[in-house]
Amino acid sequence: MLVRPLLLAGLVGALVWAVAQNLALGTARKQLDQTLLLTERAVEAEVERLRSLPAVAAEDVRVRNALSGSGPLQEANRYLERIAVHAQAEQLYLLDARGETIAASNWNQPSGFIGENYAFRPYFKDAMAQGQGRFYGIGVTTGQPGYFLATRVDAAGARGVLAVKMNLGALQAIWRTADADVALADENGVVILSARPDWEYRALTPLSPDVLAELEVTRAYEGTELATAPPLLAAAPDERNVTGEGWIGRISTMPSTGWQVIAARSTAGLRMVALGAAALAALATLAMVAMVKAWDQRRQIIALRLSQSEKLETMVRARTADLAREVEARTQVEIDLRATQEALVHTEKMAALGRMSAAIVHEISQPLAAMEATLSAAELGVDKTDAATTRRLGKARGLIRRMQRTTKHLRSFARKDVAERSLIDLRGPVASALELVSPRARDIGVTPLFQPPEEKVEVMAGAVRMEQVVANLLLNALDAVAERPDAQITVTLTTGNGQARLCVADTGNGIAETDLPDVTEPFFSTKMTGESLGLGLAICKAILSDFDGTLDITSDLGQGTRVTVTVPLALAKEAQAA
Repeated sequence: MLVRPLLLAGLVGALVWAVAQNLALGTARKQLDQTLLLTERAVEAEVERLRSLPAVAAEDVRVRNALSGSGPLQEANRYLERIAVHAQAEQLYLLDARGETIAASNWNQPSGFIGENYAFRPYFKDAMAQGQGRFYGIGVTTGQPGYFLATRVDAAGARGVLAVKMNLGALQAIWRTADADVALADENGVVILSARPDWEYRALTPLSPDVLAELEVTRAYEGTELATAPPLLAAAPDERNVTGEGWIGRISTMPSTGWQVIAARSTAGLRMVALGAAALAALATLAMVAMVKAWDQRRQIIALRLSQSEKLETMVRARTADLAREVEARTQVEIDLRATQEALVHTEKMAALGRMSAAIVHEISQPLAAMEATLSAAELGVDKTDAATTRRLGKARGLIRRMQRTTKHLRSFARKDVAERSLIDLRGPVASALELVSPRARDIGVTPLFQPPEEKVEVMAGAVRMEQVVANLLLNALDAVAERPDAQITVTLTTGNGQARLCVADTGNGIAETDLPDVTEPFFSTKMTGESLGLGLAICKAILSDFDGTLDITSDLGQGTRVTVTVPLALAKEAQAA
């Protein structure tokens, strides 16, 4: 009596097992295809984020001058360091035609690239031959893997390569945190990133001797056991399906890089699902006569399907949110790059103004000096009784002195002195500047108020140049309060948060809000007398930038202006070295 039901239950269970396994495989492959698509987009977004960085950075005059030998390498080093920080690139470095690194963003680090030769790397060879190059490998200097993008640079007859190293480890960390069983293999089929640590630097299929020899020449995966590690796939890929030991997966190729993306999942769960379905079918067959049991089995199956659907929707929403965040991050990087480009254009404009000022000073300084000497000689030869002629000569000499003061300001703006630093007490330059402007202060009847702090305010800067900054700010304040009733100028010097702060406040006419953004621009002035060349605040800002300082201006029209100078305090080790 029990043989037939058991045979029928076994037959039904076998059929259900086959069907359930096929359905589970089909569902798994669909899910893996979705994971594959999201992973491809994430990798492409990360690569595209810095694809244009070498070409953009190579347009900078400091990089081209460094390559052609006509400019200092240190300026190129600092520029590459700033760009790497803003673009969130691991390294950015410049190679000459021999493949030797001459400038790099990590120039001041122990494992810096300066002096290293990378002529053997494919990205260098391809960039030199075709203009662009790319390559993934383990860094021979740092031992850290990365993706290298390179652009050829031609400057004044010299040729070289500007390369950026990207660290894709963040993607791998995200995969492992999210338990996403995905991997990324290079064009040779070598796994370079994986959510499974035991997959890293293993080939999908056995590598040919030629490929192994090429990888050894380029030192792509130096220090790994790639040649001896067994391949991951049990057989060659069947279209997009791949199979390994205890897992199945889907594979696709990224057109932009030639890399292969693999999404996998364990087969243990699929077998369990198929066996469970078969067991349920067998039990349902045996209990067909029991309607209550059949109804209960149906309710369980519906609940299981609903739970799987909810989990799938949750995973899709999570993947969509991750992609949205990655797109937002890429957009922010593009905004930062545009801001960097605008800053570079502004820097070049300031350099052009400096060169123009130097040319003007050179052309008119000597004629002015000769004219003053000639007028002095003429005054000696004039009859003492000829008062009118003496007055005219005096007015002419006054005009020449005014022109000489103008050229002096132009010379200060055009000259780029070396920012020599020493340990100074900031109270000294402030006191010297107050003494320097005291004649002007007495003329207008104002005494600047300054209560120096009892403690030393030590910074790494130049005493004379800081005195020039304070004197310029005081003279501006005196001009602002001239002919103002109850005029007052207050100078304060404080410290806090590792910074020294010098504030010069006046009760003058103030500055219009529309003029505030332009007051530190060269040749901009709000004074109506025509005697100001508009270079004082521009010179102050340039001097402070040499000492890592800042200049901040706030003003209320009709009430006064407050100028704040911020300079980093000297560190303990700097004070000991000084």
